[in-house]
Amino acid sequence: MSFWDDLWRGRSMEYDAGSAASNSIELTKRHQRVSLTRQGAATGHLRINLSWRMRTSDIGAPKRQSLWRHPFQALRPEEVKGHTQSMVNVDLDLGILYELADGTKGVVQPLGGFLGDTNVPPYVKLSGDDRFGSASGETAYVNLDHRDEIKRLLVFVYIYDQTPAFDRTHAIVTLYPSNGPRIEIGLDERHSQARSCAVVLIENVKNELIVQREVKFVYGFQAELDRLYGWGLQWGRGYKTKAER
Repeated sequence: MSFWDDLWRGRSMEYDAGSAASNSIELTKRHQRVSLTRQGAATGHLRINLSWRMRTSDIGAPKRQSLWRHPFQALRPEEVKGHTQSMVNVDLDLGILYELADGTKGVVQPLGGFLGDTNVPPYVKLSGDDRFGSASGETAYVNLDHRDEIKRLLVFVYIYDQTPAFDRTHAIVTLYPSNGPRIEIGLDERHSQARSCAVVLIENVKNELIVQREVKFVYGFQAELDRLYGWGLQWGRGYKTKAER
């Protein structure tokens, strides 16, 4: 294979296609972007889901014992352990910074009750706040029928209780377009002191909706993500109500 063949192949893979086996696209450091427009998925409601679970190394994974000293240990069934408080004390929240074509900027997030709306600006709505990383996780919806009014959306995840714990969780953000394969972005990098992570940027570039993997961890919260991406919003300290907690 010639150099020119390699170059051509590299250009053709700039945008990822779905896997026929899993019907999914995984955005990675090597393959960072996908076009919703080229997949015919730039209309309808885009569902964005955050789910997570504790890493097995942090939830009492069984220690391997020597089979020489305990030859019958391998025949014993593995002990089943229930959830403990230490397994559910990580509260990951899903948020979306938005900028519309008319210059309007803001955020949709559980903190402060900024849940948004899909029928009127910002055309983004958060379904609620999941405290414990249940199977359903947290979900947001974007009305792409108003894509011409959306300039960019930054999907981010943050830890409300200020306890850095990204290295103790396995989190994944999944985008479900109205058509075509789902798009998955895993947060598997170990950043023990990070409190927030910019996960994915959705931009309207010359009438084409581009999904770009970011996965940038920061030590601060929304204000630091704002500075990193130049949103220019004013931030203050927020608290969840007892009902939200």
